Amino acid sequence: MDCKVRKGSIHYEVIGDGFPLLILHAMGTDHLSMIGWLEPVFKKIEGFQRVYIDLPAHGRSTIDDSVKSTDDLLGNLLDFIDDTFEEQEFSLIGASFGGYLAQGIFHNRRSHVKGICLLAPALHVKERNLPERIVLEKDEELLSSLDPDIRAAFETLFIYQNEKSLAAFMKEIQPGRLLANRQFLGSDWKTKRYYLADEPFHDVQTLSNPALLILGKQDYICGYKDHFPLLDKFPNSTMAVLDRAGHMLHVEKRELVQGLFEDWLTSSSH
Repeated sequence: MDCKVRKGSIHYEVIGDGFPLLILHAMGTDHLSMIGWLEPVFKKIEGFQRVYIDLPAHGRSTIDDSVKSTDDLLGNLLDFIDDTFEEQEFSLIGASFGGYLAQGIFHNRRSHVKGICLLAPALHVKERNLPERIVLEKDEELLSSLDPDIRAAFETLFIYQNEKSLAAFMKEIQPGRLLANRQFLGSDWKTKRYYLADEPFHDVQTLSNPALLILGKQDYICGYKDHFPLLDKFPNSTMAVLDRAGHMLHVEKRELVQGLFEDWLTSSSH
């Protein structure tokens, strides 16, 4: 389905019925990357409507030429939320850059957000405190057989560079990479207008909403140390820092991430 918004359109897919969950994927892919790890959880849990969106400039969501900043992307998402959920309460699930946008949504629609789950999220932090880049498994023969563009992306994202990770990458990540608006994503937006004008949650000391933060100890893209202040911001939160997990922890540590998510979902929905 598609929803017209102020500066383009939002493409989305709805699965299931019940309490709404708005799900935001990482930069450079599309909503399939979230369906892959989330839907198995809902084979066991009922009562939730999953609203998977393609972020603006991603997947089948469109932007017009006036979109220049992350605030513009957020504006499109807020239009979509107001149109789709109206006055309904919902929870947010966001990964990486989608996690940053989820924080922006929460900041702007606080009265409608019940809870928030963030996976390896980007933060409103200008200088990231990142761990040393390491690779825990590397299949050279496999890597040498790949198309150079696929290899570069795969090596950037995964610390387990093996057949299992590659299969997940090709099924869940690569389709969205082919659809992404590379003209926008490769523009100076990322260097000049990446950060939101309003730092999320800057105006409140604490938020009582149930929160789940899942981070990878070997995530050299978004790190994990900068996220500790969120524990104070969200007193009703769980933070898990997974060892031997990188930025793609929902692939590399899938069952553990699913277990944490399921626990948060069932305990925060009452």
